[in-house]
Amino acid sequence: MKKNFYITTTLPYVNAKPHLGFAIEIIRADAIARYQRLIGKNVFFNTGTDEHGVKISQKAEEEGITPQELCDRNSQAFRDLKDSLNISYDAFIRTTDDRHEKAAQQFWKKCADAGFITKKNYSGLYCKGCELFKTGRDLVDGKCADHPNMTLEEISEENYFFKYSEFATQLLSLYEKKDFVIPEFRLNEIKNQIKDGLEDFSISRVKEKMEWGIPVPGDDTQVMYVWFDALVNYISTLGWPDGEDFTTFWNNEDSTIVQICGKDNLRQQSAMWQAMLASVGLPHTSHILINGFITVDGQKMSKSLGNVIDPVEIVNEYGVDALRYFAIRELSPHEDGDFNIDRFKEAYNANLANGIGNLTNRILKMAEDNVPQDMIVLSVDIPAEYDVAMQGLDLHNASHIVWQYISDLDKKIQVTEPFKLIKTDKDAGEKIIIELVLELCKIALMLRPFLPMTAEKILEAIKDHKKPETPIFNRI
Repeated sequence: MKKNFYITTTLPYVNAKPHLGFAIEIIRADAIARYQRLIGKNVFFNTGTDEHGVKISQKAEEEGITPQELCDRNSQAFRDLKDSLNISYDAFIRTTDDRHEKAAQQFWKKCADAGFITKKNYSGLYCKGCELFKTGRDLVDGKCADHPNMTLEEISEENYFFKYSEFATQLLSLYEKKDFVIPEFRLNEIKNQIKDGLEDFSISRVKEKMEWGIPVPGDDTQVMYVWFDALVNYISTLGWPDGEDFTTFWNNEDSTIVQICGKDNLRQQSAMWQAMLASVGLPHTSHILINGFITVDGQKMSKSLGNVIDPVEIVNEYGVDALRYFAIRELSPHEDGDFNIDRFKEAYNANLANGIGNLTNRILKMAEDNVPQDMIVLSVDIPAEYDVAMQGLDLHNASHIVWQYISDLDKKIQVTEPFKLIKTDKDAGEKIIIELVLELCKIALMLRPFLPMTAEKILEAIKDHKKPETPIFNRI
């Protein structure tokens, strides 16, 4: 078993406040990090904000402030998710941090020294939404597939290019590892993209046209292209090139490295970044976990449609563990998932208020009234099937296993009726109630990565040998 475990989210742009889609990503990453800590791994959990590029400079201009002022203000909203979503990250990296900018320039130099950066004239279609140049195969009806409402900009200028085309064979070899990209259909998707051929991609912009970026080493007329700069955060946060955390968590064969991202980041994370790592001789990522998009009432979230959901508002009204539950169990792990407030409330009542909340009250009330505390010796093992799912980064299946245990325990109460049995057969009734308490403890331990506050409330109530003074989840 590998000792060290590194997990990172993508870095969201700071041109807008955090939305539900990123909240889902960071909640899932947090659940994985918490589980790995619980089984004794040495964990480093990274997140942060991406703060360079066209979208940032344009948004700052709209608001009449400097790009740095915009970044400082909006980055704080993402940092605050640590408290509002109960996130246990170990590092929050900003791409405007001095240490990151120095690391990005050092990465550039190493890549250039290895012969993988060249300068040439280029003409192409540029999507401001993706901050990526697009080729014909990226387009649907002449539009960017992810930003069909945006007009592609035709750009002609002299830029630096990364020799991406030289890494096709190496990438395809990497993809032979079945679980390198999860799920498998996304792995097949990126394989097919690579087999179709790779083109070198631009990694700089002319400073005169786009000033807000990290200066290219040795050329003050150019700034780094935002994607090249931002991807380096995964190692700059660890103190690359010579930081102790980098040696421990990345440049170490005993480390597992996991990146979690949305499906629109498939190419950047599983191909572009892996080629960049290879160009400077660094180890590849171990696993890349791909989420689907989050829609709202069947529509993609959009500021123009006015349907962007603020996750903090959900938390303020329903509690953080309610949102964490919905993110992990009710939404598809890899396909697009839909957030509907009526469905959210229905799931909350059925599986939280009437589910684990009601079950906890019933069992601990029976224990409090009928079984002396010293008769219950808590010693429980976590089910192997749960551990297998969690080790495989399958939060969705692991959560279903937990709720199957909740359902089974509820049925056991209905069938055995220990609250009645104890009146006619005290020993048999006590035995069943003790079994129920032990099973509830097992459920609480499995819930710790998913619903940490709820799990601790249940474990504390078991320790106190009485039902919680207030409901764990108030019915909506």
